[in-house]
Amino acid sequence: MSSVEKPSVLFVCVHNAGRSQMAAAFLSHLSEGRIEVRSAGSQPANTVNPAAVEAMNELGIDMSAETPKLLTTEVVKDSDVVITMGCGDTCPIFPGKRYEDWKLDDPAGQGVDAVRPIRDDIRARIETLIAELLPTA
Repeated sequence: MSSVEKPSVLFVCVHNAGRSQMAAAFLSHLSEGRIEVRSAGSQPANTVNPAAVEAMNELGIDMSAETPKLLTTEVVKDSDVVITMGCGDTCPIFPGKRYEDWKLDDPAGQGVDAVRPIRDDIRARIETLIAELLPTA
């Protein structure tokens, strides 16, 4: 991690509309601002997946104002941890960064019933990530 006190995490998925948005929302919410959170995609969609928004709303996390963002080299360079969402997206590789690929089902085109298990899997992974990045929390 960088010498900055607050670690930073980037979640990447092709469209930045479902998995990466849910992961970013969970990390922002559960880390209570102690981790800098980013998300992006190589081919961002126009809007965030409505079923993902609904699934997160069920847990009291509002993603309705989020918009998909374009993945840039700079956002990767500025992140300590880069997590792809099992979608085959590739990121520039920089020494000293932590890279992970989370194999997750794609919520695109799915209803909220299909998105809930993906959401819950992401939450469990986020809880583990927080414990790793903020071990004294």
